Amino acid sequence: MAHQGTIDLRSDTVTRPTAEMRKAMAEAEVGDDVFGDDPTVNSLQERAAELLNKEAGLFVPTGSMGNQVSLGAVSRPGDEVICESDAHFLHYEGGSVAAHLGLVARTVKGSQGVFTSGQIALMIRKGSEHNPRTAVVAIENTHNAAGGGVFPIEEARAISKVCRDEGVAMHIDGARIFNAQAATGTPVAEWAACADTVTFCFSKGLGAPVGSMVVGSSEVIKEARRLRKRLGGGMRQVGVIAAAARVALETGPDRLTEDHANARRLAEGLAERFPGAVDPASVQTNMIYLDLAPIGMSGTELSARLAKEGIVTLGGPWPTMRLVTHRDVTAQDVERVLQVFASL
Repeated sequence: MAHQGTIDLRSDTVTRPTAEMRKAMAEAEVGDDVFGDDPTVNSLQERAAELLNKEAGLFVPTGSMGNQVSLGAVSRPGDEVICESDAHFLHYEGGSVAAHLGLVARTVKGSQGVFTSGQIALMIRKGSEHNPRTAVVAIENTHNAAGGGVFPIEEARAISKVCRDEGVAMHIDGARIFNAQAATGTPVAEWAACADTVTFCFSKGLGAPVGSMVVGSSEVIKEARRLRKRLGGGMRQVGVIAAAARVALETGPDRLTEDHANARRLAEGLAERFPGAVDPASVQTNMIYLDLAPIGMSGTELSARLAKEGIVTLGGPWPTMRLVTHRDVTAQDVERVLQVFASL
């Protein structure tokens, strides 16, 4: 269990709200969001839509719900969603696209989470009595299972063109899309221009305690709001958490480069101590996937050893371990982690 003074590298979801966020939460003007009259939520939705150059936004409690209402708003049961084989919503969101939306997931193998417009052009199906209709193509940016890799904007644009030519929707699971912006300098609105729906999380690198956003056309967001209610996501005086999300949205994106720099420093130090454990050149954002073979320990053993030194990680019976930097991990913390690894 993480506690004060530990260095928590499990995820960027572990950040605690800042004093500015807590103050905003305490002072938030609220209404009833189901009735559409919570002014803090409405302002946040409008600001998010403005940043991503979309008509409307919808505040949801989680990124998983954001993906569900986005995919559901542009499909019907029995349709298929084409996604990368390691997509987060396919493996880490409880089977929701099947259980709640009735969608068939058709996977395409990418390279570090990235597939091509050529692959997609060969996979889109119009639907018949024999096979499902392709309703939506989903990309993930940044891609969690691919080590926080950025989906190249030019490839996203090419996939978008294929989708539009074929009358198929495009969704971006942009849980960490502001990390992509920080890594490349490409504004999030340019990726959003490729898609019908985009989700992003406030509770990861941006540092808010809870909440995600869906943006799209007014028509799509109207349907997404209906689906949010169906899934139990209709919240009431939710301005108290939207206020923290607004602070995160205004203050979080610019400082993500610090997390990226800390991840690169950590990767370089680990590569020097354990050659082959990680390629620093592959670290594009705030995630490192360690190959445990050069370290000579199982994930369970390594995690236990690190915990004794106040470093919290996710270790298990897997050949790799993910380390994630975030706002609550400083450059000094990274040096401490490297000292501990050097002593193993």
